[in-house]
Amino acid sequence: MNTPRRLALVSAVVWLAGCASGPDYKKPDIEMPAAWQFEEPFHIATPNDGALKGNWWETFQDARLNQLEQLALTQNQTLRIAATRLEQARQQVTVSAAGLFPQVSLQAGAARQKISANRPLSAYGTPSQSTVQNNFQLGFAVSYEADLFGRVRRTVEQARASSEQAGADFENAKLVLMSELAADYFNLRELDAEIDVVRQGIALQQKSLEFITDRHDLGVASGLDLAQQQALLDASKTQLELLQNQRMQYEHALATMTGTPAPQFKLEPALTLMTAVLSPLPVGLPSDLLQRRPDVASAERAVAAANAGIGVARAAYFPTILLQPNGGWDSNQIGNLLSAPSLLWSLGTSITQNLFDAGKTRAGVKIAEAGYTAAVANYRQTVLVAMQEVEDGIDGLAVLGRAGKQAEASVHSSQRVLDLANDRYTGGLDTYLDVITAQQTLLTNQRQMVQINGQRMLTSVYLVKALGGGWQGDTAQAAR
Repeated sequence: MNTPRRLALVSAVVWLAGCASGPDYKKPDIEMPAAWQFEEPFHIATPNDGALKGNWWETFQDARLNQLEQLALTQNQTLRIAATRLEQARQQVTVSAAGLFPQVSLQAGAARQKISANRPLSAYGTPSQSTVQNNFQLGFAVSYEADLFGRVRRTVEQARASSEQAGADFENAKLVLMSELAADYFNLRELDAEIDVVRQGIALQQKSLEFITDRHDLGVASGLDLAQQQALLDASKTQLELLQNQRMQYEHALATMTGTPAPQFKLEPALTLMTAVLSPLPVGLPSDLLQRRPDVASAERAVAAANAGIGVARAAYFPTILLQPNGGWDSNQIGNLLSAPSLLWSLGTSITQNLFDAGKTRAGVKIAEAGYTAAVANYRQTVLVAMQEVEDGIDGLAVLGRAGKQAEASVHSSQRVLDLANDRYTGGLDTYLDVITAQQTLLTNQRQMVQINGQRMLTSVYLVKALGGGWQGDTAQAAR
């Protein structure tokens, strides 16, 4: 072969080696709004103060919550499952990348064998003879797929994207776990505060029952007044039992999330919500969600993996080229095994080209392309849901802040109404029904105020989650 032809052949091989089947990945375009429709107490965050880094739950300044979160990080079984899946995905990258290199195996054998004298003749003029001899072998085999059409490279690309997706999934599992734990914790603390309110109401109603009983014994109050007050007290005690049952369920949920058997877990009551003060949360631009939310990063990496899958499927249209050099030694005496006359070798290659598969390859490509389309749609849907959750959190906190102020004012007004109703009943100006109504209103408004405070804490947790929490993972690199 003359020099120009050799150069042309080498150029063609190099060009093919630089190509890979299927389209190169390009991150799907998503139209993001310029800003959120928020109002006070929120403000646009800068890159320095907008990221809730690390242990974001410490923002709530609750020591018991911090302990539970750290316990969940080390003992939660769901998180351990996510961690093992991440490790599997990372090892799969190594498995796929191994296809880029030759596979070398060593072979050794020793046998003593007898050859039949009645075996078929290898030549008509040479009779077969029976022999007994040793056979010692030592050799190596090399197998290498020449990835001229990029099947292996696309497989590695797909595995890497899947590994990065698993990394984002792990961070998302951690974010969900930490958020749900914080939410259940504040639900429990809201119930602690509500139980405290109901108990105070029961104490007040018990005193009123004693008061009305004394008046009834003196003939001043009617039996109807006494029965009405007793019915109110019984109803409040029923509500107390129901609230305690709800608290027990949240306590058991916290036990499971922290990897602790429920019978061994106990969380003492505390009035955290009565003293909690929410700090304004800095909110970044909508486009920040593409970098900060692990579920968005996971969806984007799934698109990259699906795109690489198209290349893997299309590679089936091209031939598979295997290079298979072999070598070693073969001798009937172990002392001569490594001598030059015992040396053997072979150089070979095989090319396999599919000519007809009844549409199997084409269908595989169509399946991969459909998977890519679905992954893009899922990515865009994930971004839309992320923006919805942030908007819900921002608007929700603003509304709940105003509602909390109104609820506090209603409690003060209800207390004043109850004081006036007691005075007017004692003075004989009103019936005791007015006192009972005032007691019910006060208890209802007090519980409503506690519930609103609890909703504010929950909404804050979910807003932090919607903003991506403290996720600092760089494996997905969603900004690429």
